[in-house]
Amino acid sequence: MSAQQRRAAVLGSPIAHSLSPVLHRAAYGALGLDDWSYDRFEIDEAGLPAFFGRLGPEWAGLSLTMPLKRAVIPLLDEVSGTAAAVEAVNTVVCAADGRRVGDNTDIPGMVAALRERGIEQVESAAILGAGATASSALAALARICTGEVVAYVRSEARAAEMRQWGERLDVEVRVADWADAERALHAPLVVATTPAGATDALSHVVPERPATLFDVLYDPWPTELAARWSAYGGAVVSGLDLLVHQAVLQVEQMTGRAPGPLDAMRKAGERALAER
Repeated sequence: MSAQQRRAAVLGSPIAHSLSPVLHRAAYGALGLDDWSYDRFEIDEAGLPAFFGRLGPEWAGLSLTMPLKRAVIPLLDEVSGTAAAVEAVNTVVCAADGRRVGDNTDIPGMVAALRERGIEQVESAAILGAGATASSALAALARICTGEVVAYVRSEARAAEMRQWGERLDVEVRVADWADAERALHAPLVVATTPAGATDALSHVVPERPATLFDVLYDPWPTELAARWSAYGGAVVSGLDLLVHQAVLQVEQMTGRAPGPLDAMRKAGERALAER
């Protein structure tokens, strides 16, 4: 491999569904980085240390998905404040001096996706769900929400986790039972962080004049909730918007080239989803 050739990849398990190779390769093409490659590797927590041990100087960086976002932290030389706040790293930059630096681009990616739709600040918000993505959503809301965030969850254990994240991120969080999730739809901003199908029943109770829905899913798309929301004239931010914005930030960090080619990456992602 020549000195000019650089490598990057996405790691996780399962990984076959990942759109990251499509997005990053589109970025390299738009930036004229013909000597760059981007692959995917099926890696679980047990296999991660060995993979890191094989990384050579040609590596520019890694994208990480589940279940590696927390498992990678002990393998890094430095972790950004953003990633440390939610104990989740989705980006590793391999520095020229050999150091491996972890960051989380999901959080600023969420903020950027909302800003693109004109959402700079909200007085309150609601989160549907309480998994790993919900903690990133809370961290994003810490930057744009001036008031209360209500999290709708299914168990007391999840409720306790969301309260802890709220305290840690300095966000005013009130926890409510999932049985009352219909109330969430009246918030100025609703962030749905649940798995496919989990919010389908809520599509039948969307208010006549909904505000903004950020649904982190992108395949299948649209979700039933997003489709009804859009039909009623509400603004919808999709999981693809999030995926593209966080990937743009990854490309900028790994290549040192900014701004990243947002439009080229989004079009590549849309084409890939249309072909599925």
